[in-house]
Amino acid sequence: MSVSCGLEWVVCLGCTRWAWKRLTYIGAYDSETWPAASPGEFEPVPHLCRVVLANYDPDLSNPKFAPPGRGYADVDPNGIVKRATYADVGNRCPPYLVYVDEAHREIVLAVRGLNLVRNADYKVLMDNKLGMQMFDGGYVHHGLLKAAQYILERETGTLRDLLRRYGPEYKLIFTGHSLGSGIAALMTVLVVNNRKEFDNISRSRIKCYALAPARCMSLNLAVKYADVINSVVLQDDFLPRTPTPLEYIFGSIFCLPCLLFLICLRDTFRQDKRKFKDPRRLYAPGRMYHIVERKFCRCGRFPPEVRTAIPVEGRFEHIVLSCSTTSDHGLAWIERESQKALELMKESENVMAPPPQQKMERLQSFEEEHKSALQRAKTLDVPHAADLSEEEIQEDGSTAPSDTHSETTTEPKSAGRSSWDKLMEKLFTRDEDGKLVVKKDMAKEIVVE
Repeated sequence: MSVSCGLEWVVCLGCTRWAWKRLTYIGAYDSETWPAASPGEFEPVPHLCRVVLANYDPDLSNPKFAPPGRGYADVDPNGIVKRATYADVGNRCPPYLVYVDEAHREIVLAVRGLNLVRNADYKVLMDNKLGMQMFDGGYVHHGLLKAAQYILERETGTLRDLLRRYGPEYKLIFTGHSLGSGIAALMTVLVVNNRKEFDNISRSRIKCYALAPARCMSLNLAVKYADVINSVVLQDDFLPRTPTPLEYIFGSIFCLPCLLFLICLRDTFRQDKRKFKDPRRLYAPGRMYHIVERKFCRCGRFPPEVRTAIPVEGRFEHIVLSCSTTSDHGLAWIERESQKALELMKESENVMAPPPQQKMERLQSFEEEHKSALQRAKTLDVPHAADLSEEEIQEDGSTAPSDTHSETTTEPKSAGRSSWDKLMEKLFTRDEDGKLVVKKDMAKEIVVE
């Protein structure tokens, strides 16, 4: 009798601990140690949200789903080069559009999200099993990769012609929401590994912004491509936190709350080390931008703030049980909150005196952060993690992971350059008035030479 009572107490205490741990867990905890994002790096996000929303409005001059207040003011209807509808793509992928943004000097391919009333979109998500598709030394979602390949087969010629027409000042941007975000991320990986098809475009001119991203690639690939892929998550969004095969989630869309509860229960008692050491486990891709607008034990939404990092452990591992778990997945909410966050960042930047971190230093910190993330992945024995010794030096002197398919890249490798600060310290000194003066020994060397 006493043994059974003791077991009951253990079960009750375990359930109480789980309930307290899960019900008090909020999305803000996932990024509480991350640094704040700068307005310069986050500025493309709300604009690209509106470009993706343009997929839902065939006539931008008479829109039905335009964001309130702003509408499509920064999306030029004349810039839409091509629009693919369901009639064009059939069951292979969601609709998308190709847009030339002359104001920002970008060529954008934007893919819309999941259509809840269309079976074809569910089939794309269900076309996958754990470990089914290997690619570039890791694992990716099979159905999303097929959709990405299909779009590139259709649009490689169009994108290449646009890049030739507008010149090297234009960047190639892939973006998408939900289902489209996973397709956009894998298109980016394909283009980076096959730049020869795009006239050897430099890696620095390729970017991806995955909005409410689906888990589409293994951890080693998610970290490896963090220099070109950016994922945007709004507070408690369930999809970037859902590690189970996506076919289970969307195949049971009508009992989604119960399914999320069971997944949350399972992942609570599963050790994190077992999670990221599974090479087949899929993750949200690239660098993460987390928009935080709610806090623990405080009601309502607060002024949103954006945090960013390239996490290895704790990469949105826990589902948040809140009333906004599914609503935070909506593109309209992401556009609204990202625009609000951007405006607040710009206001705070204008109020401050000189910025504490110069632009050159910020770009350099991106490279260092990417290196440290790759090193951290190697330290944690993440399967197939990219080796820093395999990095290639880009044309601009920055470092990035080398492409696995080396035969598709023909960019010359160059020696790394010393940083601007070190060069200034080596050549110059300051006099009593604070002016820069060439060092005497350096001046002698210049005269001798």
